Amino acid sequence: MAPGWESRIAELCHHFGEVRQRSVELCAPLEIEDYGVQPMDDASPPKWHLAHTTWFFETFILREHGVPPFDPLYETLFNSYYNGVGTPYPRPRRGFLSRPTVAQILTYRQHVDQQMTRLLAEVNKGDHDDVSARQIVERLELGCHHEQQHQELLLTDIKYNLGHNPLYPVYGGEVSEPADPLPLKFTQCEGGIVSVGSQNGFAFDNELPRHETLLRPFALAHRLVTNAEYGEFIADGGYQRADLWLSEGWSTVHAQNWQAPLYWQQRDDEWWQYRLDGLHPLQGGLPVVHVSAHEAFAYANWAQARLPTEAEWESVATSLACAGNFVERGSFHPLGAADDGGLTQMFGDVWEWTSSSYGPYPGYRPLPGTLGEYNGKFMSSQLVLRGGSCATPANHIRSSYRNFFYPPDRWQFSGIRLARDLG
Repeated sequence: MAPGWESRIAELCHHFGEVRQRSVELCAPLEIEDYGVQPMDDASPPKWHLAHTTWFFETFILREHGVPPFDPLYETLFNSYYNGVGTPYPRPRRGFLSRPTVAQILTYRQHVDQQMTRLLAEVNKGDHDDVSARQIVERLELGCHHEQQHQELLLTDIKYNLGHNPLYPVYGGEVSEPADPLPLKFTQCEGGIVSVGSQNGFAFDNELPRHETLLRPFALAHRLVTNAEYGEFIADGGYQRADLWLSEGWSTVHAQNWQAPLYWQQRDDEWWQYRLDGLHPLQGGLPVVHVSAHEAFAYANWAQARLPTEAEWESVATSLACAGNFVERGSFHPLGAADDGGLTQMFGDVWEWTSSSYGPYPGYRPLPGTLGEYNGKFMSSQLVLRGGSCATPANHIRSSYRNFFYPPDRWQFSGIRLARDLG
């Protein structure tokens, strides 16, 4: 084994334990009735997330090293979209699965965790050859990041459930508003030939390979668009003006009868917003969140600006500290910008829509085998978001991270940063 192997294994084992425990902790505020609710086709019940992330370690690590399945039927029930493994249970029907129970799924998690601990101890003792050991470690790291993705989905899906309940239940969180919201300013960026993509450390395959691209001079807003600013767009008839919208967006507005961002509602001519800490009067200085790409494009047009490309965003973010309002802060909602004299809110708070289509980088190669389905097969009809959110684990995000959703999606913690051309 290479020098430092034992410390690397110890580090990953600790990370694995933390990640697995964190998923269970995020479900702690729930009542048992909440675990099985599927509020819409694109969301999943909390207990399904707990089972699927366990299925990932069992399927791609344990099963390949001779560990028999905990229950052979789980291979179908908790497969998300890996056709190479078998036929997944239909996503819109996950809420029908009253069994297995929550207790049985927690037992499943405990069983897989124990088997993973045993396997990693074998690797640490040298019981596996270098090729096998390296594969286990690489898939362990991928599995941890996969579960962290689902931790964010847990929060977004829980919010969609609770936010559509007339009782507007409180999950948790603590939200504060800045006393004096920052005036909107733009930072000029020279452009030129820039390098984009992961440089070192863990990265998903869609962040590779690192490559060069040419940017024209541009300006990037130093903070996110606020609720108050988006409210001005609404008051100016933003949802009634066809000239502001892309064709598909305009059709979606009418089909869905959108009048405001998700979780906004009017009461006695006042806007209110559901957050994970309950229903509250809308706070104007906080970033607008839960908007689709269609709404982001329309707002940018109205503001006589545009959305940044993902390369523009990354060229700026790479030089900044990866720090912000992440899930560890416990707000579970974007917070107001602090005046630090420069670009702010680049990481955390909200996933920022870009104008870039989600596609492969030049020279892209998916992971070998069934894991090649992880990212590559979704490179169609989606847009890239950058920066992480208030539901993202801090050690999961980086400047090269590419999130992706369809343009109408808005149950994710997604928001808007403006850009402008120069010259």
